[in-house]
Amino acid sequence: MSNVKTAVIYYSSGGTNYQLAQWAAEGAKQAGSEVKVLKVAETAPQAAIDSNPAWKANHEATKDVPEVTLADLEWADAIIFSIPTRFGNMPVQMKQFLDLTGGLWFQGKLANKVVSAMSSAQNPHGGQEATILSLYTTMYHWGAIVATPGFTDPSIFAAGGNPYGTSVTVGQDGKMVEDVQAAVVHQAKRTVTVADWVKKGLNGNN
Repeated sequence: MSNVKTAVIYYSSGGTNYQLAQWAAEGAKQAGSEVKVLKVAETAPQAAIDSNPAWKANHEATKDVPEVTLADLEWADAIIFSIPTRFGNMPVQMKQFLDLTGGLWFQGKLANKVVSAMSSAQNPHGGQEATILSLYTTMYHWGAIVATPGFTDPSIFAAGGNPYGTSVTVGQDGKMVEDVQAAVVHQAKRTVTVADWVKKGLNGNN
């Protein structure tokens, strides 16, 4: 690899997308990438967090995870997002962060970033695909290169077959229904591989 740098950026209330981010980081490292796992800032009121035991527990457990900054986007060659669905869209916490990227976009510093995304919801048709696609819309404006998993590995079928990005159903018990770890690792490796191709191409190392 051409020293590909990967930022795994997530938002998680109950912990699912934090776990997906951890698996993505493992896959990116296996592909030879330098990796940062970063969370977007929590904007929900503390009272709302405290009212939900799982949310409060995850908030405490991940308090030491660094919050993503615009400098991290500039640093990264590859960016993997992991977000829960909110009525078929990305959470406001992620949207707020992305809305702050206008300056980097204007300077052309987000063009040719290789990006991919993952999502979760509480039922199999709860908006996971729409959530990923809503995030990719912003990426198209960046001029980023979206690296979807498609159906490039058997693990994708085993995880439920989402070609846009790995997605998972989370039961009422807070546990993942599908076994998606292998699919997440594959998606991360693929994203890093594509970023390596792009980086070599941009540097003229054919």
